[in-house]
Amino acid sequence: MTIRIGIAGIAGRMGRLLAEETAAAGATLAGGTLRPGTSSGRAPAGTPILADFAALCAAADVVIDFTHAEAARAHAEAAAAARKPLILGTSGLSAADEAALALAARDTAIVYAANFAPGVNLFLAIAERMAAALPAEHYDAEIVEMHHRQKVDAPSGTAVALGRAVAAGRGTTLEAAGRESGRDGHCGPRGTGTIGFAALRGGQVVGEHTLIFAAASEHISLTHRSFDRRVYATGAVRAAIWAQGRAPGLYGMKDVLGM
Repeated sequence: MTIRIGIAGIAGRMGRLLAEETAAAGATLAGGTLRPGTSSGRAPAGTPILADFAALCAAADVVIDFTHAEAARAHAEAAAAARKPLILGTSGLSAADEAALALAARDTAIVYAANFAPGVNLFLAIAERMAAALPAEHYDAEIVEMHHRQKVDAPSGTAVALGRAVAAGRGTTLEAAGRESGRDGHCGPRGTGTIGFAALRGGQVVGEHTLIFAAASEHISLTHRSFDRRVYATGAVRAAIWAQGRAPGLYGMKDVLGM
């Protein structure tokens, strides 16, 4: 029997791509939900539209959610109550939201990632190793990201994940290391060991992230560019197939990719 995948916000830009990638993977589209104010006419033809997220969980084996940070906690709780795996690609979650995810993951498998592109997850792994080799007192870490003008959160979830990877490589946390962003005016010198962020918004850039390690005698930079949102949908469907039958727990794309 093929896996039945449910998609939250199926009439949205990502929702439609997820539906296409579900079909391409040979899985069954169990149905979807609509974000408030969205017309069902934008959903893929023939898609069963469910009343709410709980109904979607009941109809599916695994549910994918790329909707909105405000819905993440309720959706995780509904997935946990239904004992259905959840693939969560929503960015901008608060610390309290992430704590709620960890609690829900006691009852079901949750794959939560800032970015589902395989290349980005390799980027994160390399960033952590580089940070471990480049001492914070000599190499300043700066993260620059650019996205389309409609993106509502900054820095992006991927940029924050990069910051966390750098901090982990240096044996600390992003919170402990300190974040520097939004520099303007006489803001003083850069703090040693802090991790800098710059967020650019404009046009229809899918996603671009650059990590810079800057020392007095050399600069090293790594860049990842996404040219098509489909790469996120492909990765999320791959995660959904992987999560079916998985033991409860909070997973990431590193687990899905076997990294």
